[in-house]
Order: sequence, then structure tokens, then C-alpha cells
Amino acid sequence: MTDEEFEYIRKLIWDYAGLCLDKGKEYMAELRLTPLAKQKGFNDIDGMIASLRPDSGSKTIEWDIVEAMVTCETMFFRDRNPFELMKSTCLPELMRRHDQSRQLTVWCAACSSGQEPYSIALLIQEHFPALSQWNLKIVASDISKKILDRAREGAFSMLEINRGLPPAMLTKYFDKQEACWRLKPDIRKMVDFQQINLIREWPLPPFSVDIIFMRNVLIYFDIPTKQRILKKLQTILKPEGYLFLGGAETTINLNNNFERVPVTATGCYQLAGQVGAHSPLSNGGKNA
Repeated sequence: MTDEEFEYIRKLIWDYAGLCLDKGKEYMAELRLTPLAKQKGFNDIDGMIASLRPDSGSKTIEWDIVEAMVTCETMFFRDRNPFELMKSTCLPELMRRHDQSRQLTVWCAACSSGQEPYSIALLIQEHFPALSQWNLKIVASDISKKILDRAREGAFSMLEINRGLPPAMLTKYFDKQEACWRLKPDIRKMVDFQQINLIREWPLPPFSVDIIFMRNVLIYFDIPTKQRILKKLQTILKPEGYLFLGGAETTINLNNNFERVPVTATGCYQLAGQVGAHSPLSNGGKNA
């Protein structure tokens, strides 16, 4: 892959998804795009890229290139701490506050093949059965239609199962199907998968969100894009709601309207003035 071709790929991914592909990642582009080029009938990546320029490019192939380059790393109950915090504090507190309305909304952004939202569904099914009588919405989104189609199937290999899923949950909530394990229908139905590009308009339902999981996502954007996304999150997160970011992510110097919940090893945030105001989570400090 020439420097010119790599720059074309970088610009394509930036224009479509706002993602920054650093120089020096040519090896990654070749690894992910070579199978796509073969699938599309080209001898190599060079031929595929040449077919797209200057004005004769196929939008379908361009989008396929973007989907191939999007990172889809995920696992069940990844990092565990956010899920422990949800179980011990966030969900009990929100259930107390919403006891009258009996409504709860969770959004998992960049959900990949679905392990994260399904982990939330499993946690709720296992520890909060009362929510089955609530108007509970778990919305999971990703930029990739292909990965969302797979997520809706709720079928996982043994390798994927072994990455984070408690063994007791496997026998309780999954059915064995040939070479994979598939979540039972009642768990799959708990999650509504939607295609959402975070740098475009968010076609979320017209309601605020109680819990947002946007973990290990902001690291792929530049500072202005992070700021725009956090500003939009600020408008849809309920005043007493919770935002979960990845361990390497923060709102510091990006958006001063969030405060970090002072829990070790958990990137959990609330809107300014809310930490400790309605829950046992106290001793908060602005962007601490």
C-alpha cells in the first residue's frame, strides 16, 4: 500500500465515521482490507482503491471499507467494575427514584457484536427481576450494519463465551446450537439494536437516558469530536443518570458539565452537581 493509498483510506474513514487512523497503521489497513478486496473481486487492495477514484467509486464499497476498519473489540462483562457498580448502586438508586414512573432507559453506544448490552440484560435478569414489570429499554447501537446483524442473532463461539461470561450464566441463559451458543429469546428481546453513527444525527427515541455506556469509544476521536459527542450526551442524560466511559477516557478539559463518581477503577460520570446528591455515591469532585 502506497502512502497515497493509505492517505485515501485515512480520509475515507474520517469523512464517514470521524475516526482517526494514525500514520504507521498501514499494516492494520492491509490486514483488514485484503480479505475485503478479494471478496469484492479485486486482485489486491490497490485495485479496489483504484476503482473508487476519482469519481467512479462505489458508495457500497466505500462503506464496506469503513466497516472493515472499525475496531470491534468486546467481551462479556468487560472490566467488570462498571457492572458491579450498576448492580450495587446505580440500578438500585434509579429504581428508587423511578418507582412511580417505572421507566428505565439504557443506551450502549458502539456495541459491536452485542456482548456489552447483553451483559447488562443478563445482569438485570439475574439480579433485578422486578424490572421485567417496568418499561425497560436497552438500546444498543453501532456504526456497522454487519456487526449489528450479527449482534441481533445473539450467537457466540466458545472462545467468545469464555471471555468474561460466568459459567453459571451459560447453562441458564444460552442454548447450544452446533458450533455456537445462542442467548435464549427472552434475553435477546430485551435489547433493541439500532445503527447509529456517533458523528451524525442520533435517531434515538425522544426520551432521556438513565444510563449510557460509551466505553472505549472516545479514544478513537480527535478532541473537537469528543467535545461534540460529550455535549450531545449532556443533553440526553437524565440529571440523576450515569455515564460510563472506558478506563483510559475522561471528560477532563473536554466538558466541565460532568463529574466523575469517586469509585476506584470505574470511569463513571454524572452531570455536575449530581454526584452524592441523590445516592450513596458521595465525596465527588468535579472532573476528579
